[in-house]
Amino acid sequence: MSTVFKKTSSNGKFSIYLGKRDFVDDVDTVEPIDGVILVDPEYLKGRKMFVRLTCAFRYGRDDLDVIGLTFRKDLYVQTKQVAPAEPTSIQGPLTALQERLLHKLGVNAYPFTLQMVANLPCSVTLQPGPEDSGKPCGVDFEVKSFCAENLEEKISKSDSVQLVVRKVQFSALEPGPGPWAQTIRSFFLSSQPLQLQAWMDREVHYHGEAISVHVSINNYTNKVIRRIKIAVIQITDVVLYSLDKYTKTVFIREFTETVAANSSFSQTFAVTPLLAANRQKQGLALDGKLKHEDTNLASSTILRPGMNKELLGILVSYKVKVNLMVSYGGILGGLPASDVGVELPLILIHPKPPHGERAVQARRT
Repeated sequence: MSTVFKKTSSNGKFSIYLGKRDFVDDVDTVEPIDGVILVDPEYLKGRKMFVRLTCAFRYGRDDLDVIGLTFRKDLYVQTKQVAPAEPTSIQGPLTALQERLLHKLGVNAYPFTLQMVANLPCSVTLQPGPEDSGKPCGVDFEVKSFCAENLEEKISKSDSVQLVVRKVQFSALEPGPGPWAQTIRSFFLSSQPLQLQAWMDREVHYHGEAISVHVSINNYTNKVIRRIKIAVIQITDVVLYSLDKYTKTVFIREFTETVAANSSFSQTFAVTPLLAANRQKQGLALDGKLKHEDTNLASSTILRPGMNKELLGILVSYKVKVNLMVSYGGILGGLPASDVGVELPLILIHPKPPHGERAVQARRT
């Protein structure tokens, strides 16, 4: 049997089993969460077993809740009764994982399937600072199993067990023309302008791959371009509870190519934004993180038509900035004159892996 994630309640009376913890959003559909619950029949004693999927937005530490302000909001809750099965409940066909687990665990094991709705956000975590404690800010998903007589009953910790899962998005976007930008700047005492063009072959790029940024400069001025600076910027909008916006530079590099006055220049630069170079930046948006597992920079938020942005909690986007460090020529060559720059939109996301490799791909990135 392939890898199975298991968690047992603190009283040892029941366990929840999942085949994976990363579930893929293809923009149009989301993979169902299929699993099995094993419960001691003596423990039930006429009670019921439930399973619940919760998508929650967390903003701020729980210990700051001193004036009745809630720092957690449930964006989506789905609850199903697992045992005994409800007469009106329609159980679809068992998955291969459920069939194997039921065969192995016996008659006290019960299958369940939870289907996320398509308009939920993906898992996002805001990187905490060194002194932050508790659960980080962000959007997370949790599968919880609990035993109770009814849904109104207060559930003790010993009667419940939780597993955090992730909703990850793979590229379902058709490749199109890459973004292109141009600016033309005139300078005092220069009869002709400076023209900067920058473009990329495509807007969609994958985590960990090099991004080719093409730069073309027509310098008809008497100025000298001393350096070319390229940066990748992450913009995180917190749209629920707050209107906070975090702007973080996730890649920056200065290239020392010099473009003389009245000359032209063209070159392609490779830039690769990685979490490894940004682990100390508080507030940086990351793909949702599972305990003891690494993650990556957050994927760009892909908005479906008609989606309510506030229900997403956190919106993540990227842009590439190309700037020229322009200085005077002649005896004033050491004095900075101006920065000339353009911006290009960037979509950063996971590639869509071949069929059957989704769980492996999601765990490795």
